[in-house]
Amino acid sequence: MTESKGSSFGAAIAGGVVGAVLTAAVLLFAAPQYLSGRIVRQGMLNDPHILVEASDALRDAQYKPTLDASRGLIETPFASSWKGSSKPKVTLVEFYDYACPYCKASNPHVDQLVRENPDLRVVYRELPILGDNSVAAARLSLAASKAGRFQQFHDALYAAGRPAPETNTAAARTAQVDPKSLDDPAIEAELRKNFSLASQLGATGTPLFIVGDRVLSGAVGYDALKKAVEDARKSS
Repeated sequence: MTESKGSSFGAAIAGGVVGAVLTAAVLLFAAPQYLSGRIVRQGMLNDPHILVEASDALRDAQYKPTLDASRGLIETPFASSWKGSSKPKVTLVEFYDYACPYCKASNPHVDQLVRENPDLRVVYRELPILGDNSVAAARLSLAASKAGRFQQFHDALYAAGRPAPETNTAAARTAQVDPKSLDDPAIEAELRKNFSLASQLGATGTPLFIVGDRVLSGAVGYDALKKAVEDARKSS
């Protein structure tokens, strides 16, 4: 009887050991995919920023060929449509519409970055998508740019409010824009170029920011723009 119990106990131990070994083997050879999926999922639940970072990386990879091929066109300003450093280490490009509230909300953030980063240039690209008043404002802005007075028009119109006949006229007066200068093929060519570039970069609205190899869509805020500038500086 004792022998039988001992045999049973030994068999149980042996069975337990074998079972443990088999379980370990299953986990080692059959479950890595399952476990890694569970770990990744839990990691994403614990830190949702992982999803944002992954999405950003995919987007950057998607548009890198376009940026590499068209960087000169994207980063070279039209006339005086820029602020900041004349010899920049980092260039931030903004496609914008004067009627876009998100562009207006982003404007102080961009100005702050210019003040804080002596090696930063901001290039402004007109993308008037919100109606006739936007188009009229963009043409006046480009005319002011050709006259070397982009900043005066840009700041005056944002201070005056949304583009409209009266605000456009007031900003044009501040920047001393000659109405005759609007009849310029270079202005229309610049607008066509900006629409083409924005389309290639996947723009679905304004603002659209380009910093180094990053494409940032929407009013992403000061912190995101600052990080993009810092990252571009490190990789330059």
